Amino acid sequence: MLTFREAELKDVPALLRLERAVFSTPWSEEAFLAELATNQYAHYILALKDGKVIGYAGIWLVLDEGHITNVAIHPEHQGHHHGEALMRELIRIAFEHGAVHLTLEVRVTNTIAQNLYRKLKFQDGALRKNYYPDNQEDALVMWVDLS
Repeated sequence: MLTFREAELKDVPALLRLERAVFSTPWSEEAFLAELATNQYAHYILALKDGKVIGYAGIWLVLDEGHITNVAIHPEHQGHHHGEALMRELIRIAFEHGAVHLTLEVRVTNTIAQNLYRKLKFQDGALRKNYYPDNQEDALVMWVDLS
């Protein structure tokens, strides 16, 4: 069974392990510390299975808008709808905090994630050229209206 809880500073090592397993350019320890300790707009949740962190998602909530920063499920746990459950929880939290609009960027080649976001009613927006620093891949901006 999947459970969720808010990420805390003590979770940074688990977040770093997950980042390295999922992303080609993982966030640094400093980035997570800044997000969790000083960014008043940041909200990060963990997905846990049997008490072990298998995923996380983050969002910046400013007024009635939310910008989803990262969504990650450990490769060993992908393909079991955990990403969908995590996104639904993140959307629930955003709505609870008064968000009406959500946006995110996703690699143009990440069709699996794009399909999940479309399932959750996200729509295609603009392209951000050369957005990803590791290979200059474009990002597709997607958005959803929660009202």
